[in-house]
Amino acid sequence: MTKYVFVTGGVVSSLGKGIASASLGALLESRGLRVTMIKMDPYLNVDPGTMSPFQHGEVFVTEDGAETDLDLGHYERFINARMHKHNNFTTGQIYDSVLRKERRGEYLGKTVQVIPHITNEIQEFIARGARLGQPDEAEIAIVEVGGTVGDIESLPFLEAIRQLSLRLGRRNTCFLHLTLVPFISTAGELKTKPTQHSVQKLREIGIQPSALLCRADRPIPEEEKDKISLFSNVPREAVISVWDVASIYRIPRMLSEQGLDQLICDELGLSTRPCDLSVWDDLVDRLEHPATQVRIAMVGKYVDLTESYKSLTEALVHAGMHTRSRVVIEYIDSEGLEQQGTGALAGFDAILVPGGFGRRGVEGKIAAIQFAREQRIPYLGICLGMQLAVIEFARHCAGLANANSTEFEPKADQPVIALITEWKNADGRIEQRSESSDLGGTMRLGAQQCPIRQGTLAQRIYGNAVNERHRHRFEVNNTLRPAIESAGLVVSAETPHEQLAEIVELPESVHPWFVGVQFHPEFTSTPRQGHPLFISFIKAAIARSRQAVEQAVLAK
Repeated sequence: MTKYVFVTGGVVSSLGKGIASASLGALLESRGLRVTMIKMDPYLNVDPGTMSPFQHGEVFVTEDGAETDLDLGHYERFINARMHKHNNFTTGQIYDSVLRKERRGEYLGKTVQVIPHITNEIQEFIARGARLGQPDEAEIAIVEVGGTVGDIESLPFLEAIRQLSLRLGRRNTCFLHLTLVPFISTAGELKTKPTQHSVQKLREIGIQPSALLCRADRPIPEEEKDKISLFSNVPREAVISVWDVASIYRIPRMLSEQGLDQLICDELGLSTRPCDLSVWDDLVDRLEHPATQVRIAMVGKYVDLTESYKSLTEALVHAGMHTRSRVVIEYIDSEGLEQQGTGALAGFDAILVPGGFGRRGVEGKIAAIQFAREQRIPYLGICLGMQLAVIEFARHCAGLANANSTEFEPKADQPVIALITEWKNADGRIEQRSESSDLGGTMRLGAQQCPIRQGTLAQRIYGNAVNERHRHRFEVNNTLRPAIESAGLVVSAETPHEQLAEIVELPESVHPWFVGVQFHPEFTSTPRQGHPLFISFIKAAIARSRQAVEQAVLAK
């Protein structure tokens, strides 16, 4: 039977429950246990797919096409198990499921209430998420409760896990509580009172934490640990200090050295081999002792909220680990490029345009792509970044001066990017949407495999096939593709049935490294394996950096 570790948070949000949970998962997995992870989000949205990145940060897409919380990206980066749609659910999904059951008459006319119907449904969703895939179940399921203890919207989840712990018994469940220990600079000391109140609130609900993860900007002294233990009714050895570090990949070692994984195994009655953190130690060593450095310009419109590109920035860090290089990412506001020109891009070793939606800042991104192409700077375009690369090439190299996407200009004269339904009628005319119509189409989500054209840069990176995750509506317009390809842009991979462009590139005779991909490769990058596309991109940036140094030496 699956055993459960429930992770709650107190005082404030954004303390790092996802990182702490994922790090614990890595520790338990290193002990030989089959681990999976579940995130319960207390908001009423069905999923974060329609939420603004400023509200929610990145939307992480799983292999089966679910739009989920960004914490699932942390889970996949720290443990080997792949996440699926059942590993993340929201209050909206719970209520939707209960109301559908009520409409079907499954409650036999009973009054439907939060207790027991909503809490029972939450427990069913937890059990479903604990399955690694039929018929296997995880030995350990780490369940993260979103929000903060004391929030009204989190109460049904907390009540559900309290009930579940009673039903499964003490040796099958345990609770971790992540809380804040702030440093008050005017007093010159750490304050434990917020943690005391947070644990008190949790105990009022009926949950006694087995261990406390105490977040602070510095290691917590022994005296404060003793005080927290005394007033929180938690054993002294179960008060774990979690302080700020330069890399999240140091967290597993930090937790293990304080005995968290052994404490959890003791609580759950598990006898395992000792944890082996040699992989993580090697990764941290690679990260902290680079042989070179590269500067990457990431051109986007969410530059004030880097959580919007969390998986992408981590994928670049992973590539840095595997190339022994420090990757310095500088965020460039694409709207600023529209107003001030591309001078801000000078001196970078590579340029990256990530995915996104909407027309704001698009012309600035196109200007950045033109700069990268003309200056022969390594370029990687992801999703929208690939589509804009096609538009830029069509405008300036293929004679399609009015090339655009119908996402930005519904009545574009030359819609090189469009919805499949807009491509053509029986007579070959482009079918256009009205200004008042919505985005339309169906979002292409999840993993899809396709073959790669032989003799291309993409083939040297991926091999003969690519299988990556998607999250987009618009595609390269196949009716205008021949004109673009004849001008020199290479479509090096396309879907096997619809012939939709998946990868575009420039020949190496024209540009040293210029690639656009319709999918999101950042979702499958992990620190242990890295990702071949990002590793190749960083290698190209290193070559550019070395070339610049050599030219500077010759100039002197």
